[in-house]
Amino acid sequence: MPEGPTIIILKEAVQAFKGQKVLRAEGTTKKLDPALLNNRVITDFKSWGKHFLICFDTITVRIHFMLFGSYLINERKAAIPRLSLQFDDGELNLYACAVQLIEKPIDEVYDWTADVMSPAWDGNSAIRKLRENPAMLACDALLNQEIFAGVGNIIKNEVLFRIHVHPGNLVGNIPENKLAEMTEEAVNYSFDFLRWKKEFTLKKHWLAHTKKTCPRDHIPFHKEYMGKTNRRTFYCPVCQELYQDNEAP
Repeated sequence: MPEGPTIIILKEAVQAFKGQKVLRAEGTTKKLDPALLNNRVITDFKSWGKHFLICFDTITVRIHFMLFGSYLINERKAAIPRLSLQFDDGELNLYACAVQLIEKPIDEVYDWTADVMSPAWDGNSAIRKLRENPAMLACDALLNQEIFAGVGNIIKNEVLFRIHVHPGNLVGNIPENKLAEMTEEAVNYSFDFLRWKKEFTLKKHWLAHTKKTCPRDHIPFHKEYMGKTNRRTFYCPVCQELYQDNEAP
């Protein structure tokens, strides 16, 4: 599943189509009639977390790549795209994704302060939301898109390893300084992810995700499917602390 930084890369890659008219829209999506987009001019491309937003004058098309979605610019797969936008000098093809038409102004739909890669990101708001959910597990909190829009499973595993916090912690038991670290590192790692992804070196920098041995303690990582999200979680039972009853670090 693409995480927020991957959507930023897509947004940057399609900037040449901004201001261009869609000459032909087609695809297998049932959520909107692609012909609705014919002859409309793209006013902007935006992202919110894992959502890729194609903006027109009065409507927006939201793309979510789910688990297996992908895209191609100026080329096609053998498969029919879920949505294809063709321009005078190129095309954008989107595959195996969820397509949704948004007819409201997107500022009424999205809380930009929750996007960890947005200039409008508000870390204090994220901490407040965490405090409002003391029974949520740390592994679920980082994947909660209303708190950390754009954070996916890779970022979750790496952030918790960076800050020495066990993924099974209840948010209410995590010390305040660690909640602040979690919030800060969710942003830091997302921008590291973006840089490494552009360099094609992302996997070389993984310390916890998919790894078998803790590089700090040199013992086997635990691998579990944890929390309500039931996502793969890799952690060290020694250096990632499990707090009880608001213990101090």
